[in-house]
Amino acid sequence: MTRSPSIVAVSGSLRETSYTRTALRYVLRAAADAGAETTLLDLREHEIPVYDPDVGERGDVEDAMRRVRESDAVALGTPVYHGSYSGVLKNFHDYCGFDEYEDTTVGLLATAGGGSYGSTLDHLRITVRGVHGWVLPHQVGVRNASKKFEADPDAIDGRRFRDPGLRERVEKLGRNLAEYAFIEPSVTSARSTAADN
Repeated sequence: MTRSPSIVAVSGSLRETSYTRTALRYVLRAAADAGAETTLLDLREHEIPVYDPDVGERGDVEDAMRRVRESDAVALGTPVYHGSYSGVLKNFHDYCGFDEYEDTTVGLLATAGGGSYGSTLDHLRITVRGVHGWVLPHQVGVRNASKKFEADPDAIDGRRFRDPGLRERVEKLGRNLAEYAFIEPSVTSARSTAADN
């Protein structure tokens, strides 16, 4: 019997009423509906000191890294800041490396106050690939995020998507994370095989 995949979503937003966090909760609900065990790692709720390689892990860093390391798949969510991802996510990302990401399925989500999110998703994809994570082809960008939700007391965080198509894209990311959590991408095997021949 196959065990349920464990999926952690890392929210790289410090805003109290974060659209990124809300969207990630929709991702996690869809993953749970697909049979996954899910956890939200909200960096707003953890003490993650500025990365200093001479000091090592402090605050809540080791626990946060352990959650990523022990998961079968990871969703990274961020607001768009100056065409890239948030400083809080970058800081946590600096602590993480091959132990956390190598051959791990990763999904990406970015929420923009305006209309551009492409470079943010590209930057995340490059950094995850740099530590041999396997990034899903399906990714989600949300333009003009404040206009994409409306109040609904029965919905996640009291907000629902105005556009059913956007909601479907977000939920598809959760389903993909659950579906491909156990994929064996062998991100590093091609190089080692070529070197051995």
